[in-house]
Amino acid sequence: MSVAAQKLSRDDWKKKKELEEARKAGTAPAEVDEEGRDINPHIPQYISQAPWYVSLGRPSLKHQRPQKEEVAYASTEEWYKRGTTDKVAHKFKKGACENCGATTHKKKDCLERPRRVGAKFTGEDIRPDDYSQPDLLLNYEAKRDRWNGYDTSAHQAIVEEYNKVEMAKRQLKADRLQNELLSGKLSEETVKKALDESEDSDDEEKYADQADMPGTKFDSKTRTTVRNLRIREDTAKYLLNLDPNSAFYDPKTRAMHENPFKNTNKGPEEVQFAGENFTKHTGDVKDFARTQMFAWEAFEHGADLHPQADPTKLELMKKEFEEKKSTFKGEIQQGILQKYGGEEHLDAPPKELLLAQTEHYVEYSRTGNVVRGQEKAVAKSKYEEDVYINNHTSVWGSYWEYGQWGYVCCHSLIKRSFCTGEVGKLARMSGQATSYVSKGEEPEEMPETLLEQHQSKLAKKSKKELKKEAETKAMEEEEGREERIRKAMREQDEREKVVDTLMTIEERKRPYNSLKADNTKQPTEEEMDAFMRKRKRADDPMNNFVDDV
Repeated sequence: MSVAAQKLSRDDWKKKKELEEARKAGTAPAEVDEEGRDINPHIPQYISQAPWYVSLGRPSLKHQRPQKEEVAYASTEEWYKRGTTDKVAHKFKKGACENCGATTHKKKDCLERPRRVGAKFTGEDIRPDDYSQPDLLLNYEAKRDRWNGYDTSAHQAIVEEYNKVEMAKRQLKADRLQNELLSGKLSEETVKKALDESEDSDDEEKYADQADMPGTKFDSKTRTTVRNLRIREDTAKYLLNLDPNSAFYDPKTRAMHENPFKNTNKGPEEVQFAGENFTKHTGDVKDFARTQMFAWEAFEHGADLHPQADPTKLELMKKEFEEKKSTFKGEIQQGILQKYGGEEHLDAPPKELLLAQTEHYVEYSRTGNVVRGQEKAVAKSKYEEDVYINNHTSVWGSYWEYGQWGYVCCHSLIKRSFCTGEVGKLARMSGQATSYVSKGEEPEEMPETLLEQHQSKLAKKSKKELKKEAETKAMEEEEGREERIRKAMREQDEREKVVDTLMTIEERKRPYNSLKADNTKQPTEEEMDAFMRKRKRADDPMNNFVDDV
């Protein structure tokens, strides 16, 4: 709208204002936009008025609403091209790959095997160019679709292989029936009926009957399956650990291969689920697996056993079978020994004890050290042990003095120093005495004689006197501490009175920085004790009790 069109006369402007007031009061109908929706008359003008470059010349709030951007996404038929083109250069071109000669990529991006002499120098065996890939703009679903870009013609090979296997199975069945017919085991009508049933039977029913596992009763007519189902009371795999960095859960196959508790410092044996890739091999798991295998083998031989339906019967039969098996093996072994002999060779001691020699070759030196033939013992530490250097008779770290390590043989505190023996000890002791005198400290006194010890014992006070003095001293310290606490409590009361006085004054009339702390030093133990005694506790039942006596 132009500036000239916005200028109104005094009467028009007055009528416009009256109309706006009437619309706000609800006596006049509200304005309507281009889509027929009412415009709230209470919306401010700076929101309802459109800018000059998007103005429609009529009341509208379209400029305040989000504008839908039409984006052309790639269709499902469009995808990145695979393979190479038929364009092959006859000679090497400038800017092409120095390894294979293709013009669509550089040497660092080449996927061909690195040649000993590249195509740049030989000009031979130049590979075809790659496809120039389109810049596809995919939507949210297309980016996460695992079948996006799948070539359906690739599935035809699987279908053909399946058909070949099916034809081979039918041919084998027909040959088997033909042989049984020729041998006289089956009649001609039975063979014909079996062939007709195999052709007319449904694939799902046939494979369901073949998939009937030992211990299960599958009814092909119900067409039910329990594959990949879990008990509804069990916790789902993706709810075991809600950490976003936990193991990946595939919702399509309902599989979680990694351990969801990998970052919780818990072992696989401590958690209820350790991933699809983990199989427990401890405890009774192995025995249970052997029992299950025994049930399957027994089912193939005609015994109807199930580890869950009748576990007692299964265990008894398994135990009986193992006993018979061990007895049968023992009888076979005894029969062989009775027939051929040689039982004395089985009870003979090892050859190492009989001949006092082994096949293990070890070579020793004149001093008795092993030269070769024996494996070196595994070192207990990465550092060399019992290795004495520089004439030392002890290792570094065998001596400790004034926060430093040293050698106990010479009391040297310098690592890799030369050993000085007893002379070094005496020199170090004299050096310490000299250092004490130079620092103004007294050297160590000589041990007291028996007379001196007896005189010092007489001079000492008795235990009762020392105990009494200690109790007196403790009482004085406790009284002094109580006095300091009472002083801190009085200071706290005075400080609270000052604060209460300042809080009654109007905020603008208070002195500047009147509520600022006098000092910012750390409170003492007495001040903290005084604060704890004066503090009111809301959970104290005697808090509101006032003693007026």
